[in-house]
Amino acid sequence: MNHLYAPWRTAYITQKTEGCVFCHISEHPELDAEHHVLLRDEKCFVVMNRYPYTPGHFMIIPHTHTDRLDTLDPDVWLHISELTQKGVRMLREGFRADGVNLGMNLGAAAGAGIAEHIHYHLVPRFNRDTNFITTIGETRVYSTDFQKIYERLKAMVPDYFGKQ
Repeated sequence: MNHLYAPWRTAYITQKTEGCVFCHISEHPELDAEHHVLLRDEKCFVVMNRYPYTPGHFMIIPHTHTDRLDTLDPDVWLHISELTQKGVRMLREGFRADGVNLGMNLGAAAGAGIAEHIHYHLVPRFNRDTNFITTIGETRVYSTDFQKIYERLKAMVPDYFGKQ
């Protein structure tokens, strides 16, 4: 695999969090802007993916630390589902995504990067967002400023998720 020189990502890979990164975000609402949290309520939080597949990629994460979807409180799972519907609508209508990939990798064997705390991915997709560099060069190009995307989505949250 080839590597793209991306010095602006140094802050992401040099910051280390003790314990579960998602629990850290859950327990520190005063750092929501720094952590790029879009929404927080009593059951879940919605946060931008620091290593996005495409611009606008975010995750819905329960506050409950668990790696077991099958033992998650059913009310929390239903809430995640409701937030997912609203998130898809925001990405399609407000962000103008042509499609959305949804996914949850349960366990390291299933590809979870953070296997100890379940999280649901919403990945906006755009016509022609995959090109030769991804398929031939095994490299992804993130074509826009992460902070600007966060601010744009954050501004849409009240319209699609309601007032917080």
